[in-house]
Amino acid sequence: MKITSVEIWDTNSSLKPKWPTWHPVIIRINTDEGISGLGEVGLAFAIGHSGGAGYVKNLAESFLIGADPMRTEKIWEDMFRKTFWAQGGGPVVYGGMSAIDIACWDIRGKAMNQPIYQLLGGKTNESLRAYASQIQFGWDYEKVMLLSQPEEYAEAARIAVAEGYDCVKIDPVMADEHGQPVFNLNKILTNDTIRMLYRRIKAVREAVGEDVDIILELHGLPNVTSAIQMGRVWEEFHCMCYEEAVNYCNVDLQAKVAHNVKIPMAAGERLYTRWGYRQYFEKQILDMIQPDLCLVGGITEGKKICDYAHTYDITVQIHTCGSPITTAAALQLEAVIPNFQIHEHHTFALKRANREYCLQDYQPVNGRYTTPDLPGLGLELNEEVISRSPCVVVK
Repeated sequence: MKITSVEIWDTNSSLKPKWPTWHPVIIRINTDEGISGLGEVGLAFAIGHSGGAGYVKNLAESFLIGADPMRTEKIWEDMFRKTFWAQGGGPVVYGGMSAIDIACWDIRGKAMNQPIYQLLGGKTNESLRAYASQIQFGWDYEKVMLLSQPEEYAEAARIAVAEGYDCVKIDPVMADEHGQPVFNLNKILTNDTIRMLYRRIKAVREAVGEDVDIILELHGLPNVTSAIQMGRVWEEFHCMCYEEAVNYCNVDLQAKVAHNVKIPMAAGERLYTRWGYRQYFEKQILDMIQPDLCLVGGITEGKKICDYAHTYDITVQIHTCGSPITTAAALQLEAVIPNFQIHEHHTFALKRANREYCLQDYQPVNGRYTTPDLPGLGLELNEEVISRSPCVVVK
């Protein structure tokens, strides 16, 4: 089997209201045997999607045409060792590599008429617990909002719990008291700011009760001092974990938070390859990792990272913030790994405008997923929808 062409879509967003920073980058690798595979660059959110699409084009031109897609390890090593930039890395580089790797795994599964999880060792987990993620954007099937008032957070959590979720994730620091996004947390916080952030989580806990888990998500916005201040006042709510409390630029910041806050620590969506995770594992400052398969190096590298984490008793929640391809890839690996913790069901994965990229629409039922049994990822593109976006073809 040989790769004959690669199609790359830097998609246009149709989320409501118009969400200018949502552009899933979707690829399809085609072969001379008529089997195609889907992949995604994990830069759907924020800035960088066009860079990711361009890097896939460069990789396809240099390494893919004429290559055997079944040889996923060789393709990965070639992209890592022979591109110069991959041995330094970053989201654009590893996002491009990830999309190609996932698409090759999709081809492998289809060629062997097996779901990817069977090729990775078979199911360890029959049913995957999921949580409602990013409820500060609301929990709605159409609209994207940015909530600010404690009762708004509480109501979004109640809606999710009513749908069967027994865990919710909220970023209580994304907006100030007036709903303005991303205010300055890189300083010692005043008492009134701490009280405002405290009330938001208190409202969610009171709304959902003691038996629903809460994940605190900070997106790396605070500095180490403010992260510790907030973490300590939130300890009373017995949250599942404290995610991305600080940025990744200095691993010792994460260590300081871990040693000063009594909530399990989670991070990893902006770490790339097993080399990026190494020092976090060795310092033992994370309790749950969150690799994004569309950024970390694909399924080939993602499986190795999860196994590596298992040697440190660290559990896994795959980061999912993209099209249905992101979700499907996560489900395939989560079914296999024994250290699976929980699946992230992002609020953008609810949105019909995002779900329509593929013909299949995998959604949790009563807060739980079953991994698809169709060959490969179990997905086909919705040609009518994907054709609305420009396509670059490499032959």
